[in-house]
Amino acid sequence: MARNVYTVTQVNAYIKNMFTQDYMLQALFVKGEVSNCKYHSSGHIYFTLKDQKGMLNCVMFAGNRRGLDFHMQEGQQVVVGGMVDVYERDGKYQLYAKQIVLDGAGALYERFEQLKRELEEQGMFAQEYKKPIPRFIHTLGVVTADTGAAVRDIIQIATRRNPYVQILLYPAIVQGDQAPESIVRGIRALERQGVDVMIVGRGGGSIEDLWAFNSREVAQAVFDCSVPIISAVGHETDTTIIDFVSDLRAPTPSAAAELAVYDIRQLADALENAGMELKRGMQRRLTGERSRVENAALRLKAASPQSRLRERRTYLMQLEEKLQRGIQGTIQEKRHRMALYIEQMKGLSPLHKLSSGYSYVTNQEGNTVRSVQGVQPGQTVTIHVTDGRIRAKVTDREATGFPGKGVC
Repeated sequence: MARNVYTVTQVNAYIKNMFTQDYMLQALFVKGEVSNCKYHSSGHIYFTLKDQKGMLNCVMFAGNRRGLDFHMQEGQQVVVGGMVDVYERDGKYQLYAKQIVLDGAGALYERFEQLKRELEEQGMFAQEYKKPIPRFIHTLGVVTADTGAAVRDIIQIATRRNPYVQILLYPAIVQGDQAPESIVRGIRALERQGVDVMIVGRGGGSIEDLWAFNSREVAQAVFDCSVPIISAVGHETDTTIIDFVSDLRAPTPSAAAELAVYDIRQLADALENAGMELKRGMQRRLTGERSRVENAALRLKAASPQSRLRERRTYLMQLEEKLQRGIQGTIQEKRHRMALYIEQMKGLSPLHKLSSGYSYVTNQEGNTVRSVQGVQPGQTVTIHVTDGRIRAKVTDREATGFPGKGVC
């Protein structure tokens, strides 16, 4: 007998095709209570719709959020419009929401809001009742389940931050009808033990899972406790009544351990930095005082008679050098000027001109002949040269046409 064998992918594709061909699943409205609502960083919203007998996984993609005019929260009654389709990779079907409208608050959400209003009116949320969390503690009390990630994270982080802190765990029931009473007993037991600070909480879950921390008796026990309490219920987006009543709210149990236990490594670093700063301060002070003493010694040395004598002697030597430089400069300047005068005199000296090959003529009266008109033929003239005089007789004279000049 022949058998048809199909792959998982083929089966999922076939089922998806059946969903696609069903007209009713392509456009329907589903009413239910919101649970496990998560806003993803991508902008998508993942949540579950539930009623008394069933649950339906839903997703609203970021592109369809434009028409959503409220923030979805646990316990809200909503009507979701969209289509049901199969996600082939996981073989799961879910409702792809295109529009969501409120249809009245869920029963749990109504109870939550009512209790919140009542406790706020009673002043249990008032800031003046909040006790400060001590910075350095010796004992840490923890009220939570003894199994699960929450207690492991608290112990691991607290021990890593300060291995000398003693952790007292009260293994409480944190879910179900017996949870509120168990949590209250845990708070009171650790208070009697005299712990320095207390963490009350549990890991994440739906609003039903976290409901014990929304009870009046737990809120009252947290408010009445003389020990500072840090609430650490669920994930960062989860909010419970004791978050408003507690002295400090932590977004997660891990964050609560970080808030409760000071990191001794930071303390060691702070002490080391303080020691280094003190050392640097002392060094700066010593350097400053040493500089001040040295400056005082220099001032004292400068004020001594011997120092003043050296200063005056140095000043006189400088004046003497300056005077000598001035005298030398004046002598040099006078010598240079005299040399210029000598050169000028040479240029005016007849002897200097004679030594260059020139001569001059005087008549019988000894007057210098400057023109042919100054002599007559037959007269005797004297020609003066470098090494003597020449007697000559004028035989003729001739004018050259240049006034003031003549030739004998």
